[in-house]
Amino acid sequence: MKGPLARLWQYAGPYRSRVVKATTFSVFNKLADVLPELVIGAAVDVVVRGADSLVGRAFGIADRFGQLMVLAGINFAIWLIESITEYIASLEWRNLAQTIEHEVRMDAYRHVQELEQAWFEDRSTGGLLSILNDDVNQLERFLDIGASDLIRTFVNVVFVGLVFFISAPLVGVVAFLPIPLIVWGSILYQSRLSPRYQAVREAAGDLGALLANNLSGITTVRAFSAEEHESERVAEASNRYRFANRDAIRLSSAFVPIIRLAILAGFTLTLILGGRATLNGTMEVGIFSVLVYMTQRLLWPLTRLGETLDLYQRAMASTRRLLDLLAVKPTILAGSRRLPDDTPGAIRFEGVSFAYADSRPVLEDLELDVPAGETHAIVGATGAGKSTLVKLLLRLYEPIQGRITFDDVDLRDLTFESLRGAIGYVGQDVFLFQGTVYENLAYGKPGAAESEITLAADLAEASEFIDDLPHRYDTVVGERGQKLSGGQRQRLSIARAILREPAVLVLDEATSSVDNETEAAIQHSLDIVGKDRTVIVIAHRLSTVRNADRIHVISNGRVTESGTHDELVARDGLYAALWRVQTGER
Repeated sequence: MKGPLARLWQYAGPYRSRVVKATTFSVFNKLADVLPELVIGAAVDVVVRGADSLVGRAFGIADRFGQLMVLAGINFAIWLIESITEYIASLEWRNLAQTIEHEVRMDAYRHVQELEQAWFEDRSTGGLLSILNDDVNQLERFLDIGASDLIRTFVNVVFVGLVFFISAPLVGVVAFLPIPLIVWGSILYQSRLSPRYQAVREAAGDLGALLANNLSGITTVRAFSAEEHESERVAEASNRYRFANRDAIRLSSAFVPIIRLAILAGFTLTLILGGRATLNGTMEVGIFSVLVYMTQRLLWPLTRLGETLDLYQRAMASTRRLLDLLAVKPTILAGSRRLPDDTPGAIRFEGVSFAYADSRPVLEDLELDVPAGETHAIVGATGAGKSTLVKLLLRLYEPIQGRITFDDVDLRDLTFESLRGAIGYVGQDVFLFQGTVYENLAYGKPGAAESEITLAADLAEASEFIDDLPHRYDTVVGERGQKLSGGQRQRLSIARAILREPAVLVLDEATSSVDNETEAAIQHSLDIVGKDRTVIVIAHRLSTVRNADRIHVISNGRVTESGTHDELVARDGLYAALWRVQTGER
């Protein structure tokens, strides 16, 4: 399998021209950064040799001050070029980093939305947030700083090496003796740092998952007086993250001191050999000055190599996690057909069987027919598979056998947008977004007119409590709607579904969180909304579905009874037994 850098290069295909542009300016910037050392050597040469200096001969100027003025002009031009190229290189790398950061985050987020529901069951929200946020930011930091530093370091070694081997090959060999040690050390550290930073990213994901879970369940934590217990759990996770980082830091921190020793050896040898050659008259003073400065220029930037490699390894660990996420293939794929706008909404389950991962079958060879325009209820004991039917209808899961049709079209042939756009879903666990009442209602139909939204609120018996809110429709509901009661959240959820004007309205325990009075009001409104519309009601309280056109009883993964309320009570089967329990007859 390709390494993370190769995979990142492949992913960044559309941005390669920008990478080349940024790299080009980084190269020119580093060249301009090194050239002042040559100017210093030339200036020393002017002071020592006068008219016979390299500058004097090249420009035909005998006066030493005149030669220095020429060097001053050249130096000014070099610094100007360095400043301009540094600005452009920095601009290009930073904009490129921000662009790739945005694109990879959006690609990953869109990809996650396409994955089937079963994939999320084995993963935590905090862990996914760590990838989509922390790992993306870690990659951005490397592209912003580390990539440019690596390129500049490489150009620095090549250019300075050319100066050495042209000016004094023997001194060049001595000066470059530490380079193999540095390269070997870099490769060694890279191989040892990689698994450590992978562990760091995993620990960060675990910590993020725990924090996200605890904050979302803060009410439960407080209700059980578990604040101290949860603080200890977070401390343990935070310590695991700290210790993982400590392990990586211990290794990466040793890199710079080793490099400094190599630099000391190279600089000392250059000073001794070059100085001796200059004293013997076999090397010009100007050349010796250049080589002394160039040794510093060659070796000293390599001390940052440890820091850059540290950033690189962190980024590659994050890149691996990001690209591994993008490599996950969805198993539930959309079809290409679309339902007509006036689709009637007939639903049929034909021999459907289903089981969650590593568990016994929930549904076995189930048959269910819901004609268009009728209200059908599905009841049964807890765990009978009632809500599973809704998940299969929305294609959040896929049957392992049989098929489901929507107006005689197999769901697998429909686009997700067409299928789910034709269904209005109201679940027991209501989710409202951080925002206003109006924004949460409009989520059901973006761009809906205000009159449509208020009508949907009226039909869901929500208008009265909305009018009592401090800012009516502009009232902020809080994260997950925590500023509202359970019944209020449920009514907004129903209004949101009604606003879609769906062909099929699905209510999964939709009135379970409301009081009897509100339930009766909602039931009345649903009777109105349900006219000439297909309605599927998943219910535990049988009193809410006794007026349904047909009631289906699920037991052992199959529909065991079907009929009207009166027919099922008269049959004296499972439905009749449930009815007697709920009405207090037994």
